[in-house]
Amino acid sequence: MADKHILHMLSPLRHVSPFDVNMALDAGFDAVLPYGKVNHEEVTSLVQDAIFSRPPKLAAKTGIFIGGKDALVALDMMESAKSAMVPPFVISLFADPAGSFTTAAAMVARSERLLDKQHGRGLDGLRLAVFGATGVVGFAAAVIAALEGARVTLVGHDGGARVSRSAAEIANRFSVTVQAADGSTDERKTAILQQAEAVFCAGRAGVQILTAAQLHTAPGVLLVADANAVPPAGMEGLDAMADGVTLGVDALGLGALAIGDTKYRTEFGLFRKMIESDKAVRFDFRDAFAFARELAA
Repeated sequence: MADKHILHMLSPLRHVSPFDVNMALDAGFDAVLPYGKVNHEEVTSLVQDAIFSRPPKLAAKTGIFIGGKDALVALDMMESAKSAMVPPFVISLFADPAGSFTTAAAMVARSERLLDKQHGRGLDGLRLAVFGATGVVGFAAAVIAALEGARVTLVGHDGGARVSRSAAEIANRFSVTVQAADGSTDERKTAILQQAEAVFCAGRAGVQILTAAQLHTAPGVLLVADANAVPPAGMEGLDAMADGVTLGVDALGLGALAIGDTKYRTEFGLFRKMIESDKAVRFDFRDAFAFARELAA
């Protein structure tokens, strides 16, 4: 009985995501305990309650998952959880707020594979426009791509102010530079497309961001990836199952369910790594991308 795999799921929101609960149980955890409305100050006491309830030899069989809908809050909570450890009482940690780290990781990894396969291009130096960049998936995808050398532009649907703040936060936290652009009108979106080589659509579910006509004015775009699985697609005409279909002159389309397949396997696989490891592990968006890259290869 003492060797059960136990996962404590913390969220600053009222509810822990049922998606994540199901994934963790399907991956093999014996017990999954959700904690809602957890604030930053409560993380230390919760983690220390968890680490001291079992002997160090069972530490790897206990895990903390951090959810919510804010990438930076989740990373801050993860840092607090790390600081709460008292070696040899050290347990595993996994942050994936709103599934954004694993979704973004899958989007970037699948895009990288398509670009390499069809255009012989990598992420380094790639001019990438991220629409929906103030959302958690767009933000995480932008950071991952920028860390891999892409020249990222965060596009704001409501002007440039919020994406400018996000760009400053990315520079401060991750020591990479991204640009910010106002995408509040169709004319501005078209102008941004015409300077891009790749496009990520990561806006709200069921909201069309770009039209086929806009894309056809941008022959330099090599790839459009869309994280929205709820009709209409973020990119007009892009099927959710698309995996390299032609959208424009040279543009390849990557749909939400194609991305979702790798996202699912990434989250499931990281849960399995937590269960199978004989020592404590820690996973954030960087680890999710490294794993998604392996899966997409």
